[in-house]
Amino acid sequence: MDSEEFLEYLDPEQRRVATYLDGPLCVRAGAGTGKTRAITYRIAYGVRTGAFVPQNVLAVTFTSRAAGEMRSRLRDLGVRGVSAQTFHAAALRQLRYFWPTAVGGYFPSLTEHKAPLVSQAAGQLGMAVDRVTVRDLAAEVEWAKVSLIAPEDYAERAAQEERPEVAGYSRDEIARLLNLYESVKTEHRAIDFEDVLLLLVGVLLERPDIAHQIRSQYRYFVVDEYQDVSPLQHRLLQLWLGGRKNLCVVGDVSQTIYSFAGASSHYLAGFTQEFPGATVVELVRDYRSTPQIVAAANEVIAGDRTDGAVQLISQKPSGPAVVWHEYADDTEEASHIAGEILTLREQGVPLRDIAILYRTNAQSATYEAALSAAGLGYTVRGAERFFERREIREAMIAMRSAAREGVTGSLTSNVQSILHTGGWRPEPPENAGAARDRWEALNALNVLAADLEKSRGASMAEFVAELEERAQLQNAPEIDGVTLSSLHAAKGLEWEAVFLAGMSEGLMPISLARTGEAISEERRLLYVGMTRAQQRLFISFARSNGPGHGKRKMSRFLLRMWPAPEKPVSARKSRAARAAAFAEQYPDAVALFDKLAAWRSDVAHGMGRAPYTVFHDTTLRAIAVARPRTMDALARIKGVGASKLSQWGEEILDLVNE
Repeated sequence: MDSEEFLEYLDPEQRRVATYLDGPLCVRAGAGTGKTRAITYRIAYGVRTGAFVPQNVLAVTFTSRAAGEMRSRLRDLGVRGVSAQTFHAAALRQLRYFWPTAVGGYFPSLTEHKAPLVSQAAGQLGMAVDRVTVRDLAAEVEWAKVSLIAPEDYAERAAQEERPEVAGYSRDEIARLLNLYESVKTEHRAIDFEDVLLLLVGVLLERPDIAHQIRSQYRYFVVDEYQDVSPLQHRLLQLWLGGRKNLCVVGDVSQTIYSFAGASSHYLAGFTQEFPGATVVELVRDYRSTPQIVAAANEVIAGDRTDGAVQLISQKPSGPAVVWHEYADDTEEASHIAGEILTLREQGVPLRDIAILYRTNAQSATYEAALSAAGLGYTVRGAERFFERREIREAMIAMRSAAREGVTGSLTSNVQSILHTGGWRPEPPENAGAARDRWEALNALNVLAADLEKSRGASMAEFVAELEERAQLQNAPEIDGVTLSSLHAAKGLEWEAVFLAGMSEGLMPISLARTGEAISEERRLLYVGMTRAQQRLFISFARSNGPGHGKRKMSRFLLRMWPAPEKPVSARKSRAARAAAFAEQYPDAVALFDKLAAWRSDVAHGMGRAPYTVFHDTTLRAIAVARPRTMDALARIKGVGASKLSQWGEEILDLVNE
């Protein structure tokens, strides 16, 4: 096709981006508006028309996945030779190439993880060197370096930025750690990822000849996710440009959720101040989400006053209303979400197109347990599986030992004693980070023990058996599974149905967000979560985290939208409607379904569980229709996993064969 036919695949705003090939261009692109499509077509159109030579284009992204997607799309458009890389990959390639002439000698080893070096520096200063503390200290080292803050300036700048204390250490102590970390790194003849950018900045400043070679190679620049640029990355970009203005940046200030790690939307919002006369194009046509989801997301982000924000306009047909739920506690919330997912699967939604999103990684435990109990497969994104966490493994070892010794007395008290040895305390730590995640994970065991003691009078041996069963269920291989993800890890992804769980004060916004900017970032994080949904969006919170615990309130960001509580009635009507439809379509299967449902009720009552956690209605209806006569036939029915088959398979076949 010719160049004009090529552009017919774009909407008017995307076409404007694709055809603006000379001079600075700022693309303010909302979620789901096709920004990657716009910038890859821009590069391809520039190459087609002869305005760009592929080898002279450098497209910079923030993740290897995004860089790979951009290269793939460019290949599909017939363009090869464009360099599409992350900031660090592009900088490392250039630094390695010019190292012999710019510095000389062997290229230092690149350490992928700061923890060992930070641990050594902290140990020399007499600071705690446990895994959790070191991880938080390493994150602060990274923030200082990407923010171009020297150790001697750290205390003052951290105070100006209202940075919280890290692991209980003062800003002066962190400043000393930063200084010693650099010395330890030099002793090991190593560099970290931030050093790659810092060293290249130094080379470009000190060696005009090398800067000239790089600028001769790369003449046209595209930067994706520009709202996430740090001061260090921005400085490198300036030196790559060398005063030239052939730069296209793309981003959304409403998706700035990494300020704590040094990202700044200032460069995107202030692009026209840095490049006077720059063209600005807004992409607001949302091709991802329904009007109902877009309206809710726009309502949430309306409270954010960040300069440069855009308001989305859905391009999809009308869809289901956003579903709002309030639950008594976390366990009830997780159980009902699992039930909703079973219903979605019954309606034909693949599990891989469903996600449960939450604020902190530690929240995953409750949802992992609920999904396992319902026989639903899942994958955890951006965090270890709950039972693979080190602190959980260590706690379970101690509990097995206590069970073998025949410890007696209150289960909750015994569990708390074991958790206390592992670092758990009744009150959560004030600071965010790894320490808080670790506490939340251990506290999940505490809450579960209290629940089992109250509902079943469980002993330590029974509690350990319950944990081991849950661990086994969640590790069962599943190809088609629900995604469990923190809101941060969900950025850049999308699903047909999204459950935003735990949307209460203290979690959204997180209790540690105390400044105005921190609270604004929490609002943007919620907006990111809402705009991951394509067709169905469920938003919920629980009034407490367990029996006898304090009452929570819904997130302040949702107060204006939260409807009057009518959903339980409509849910009952929906179940009745499904039952009526089944009876009409399969009248001969109704009697067997009723018999199976009665059996399930007895089993669930004996186990102290909700009936759907034994088998969902969908599975029982499938059994009633198929009438399997053998274990192999029963195993082929969706929702009958290996564990349930071995536990109840013979009983079900007896009922069918009657």
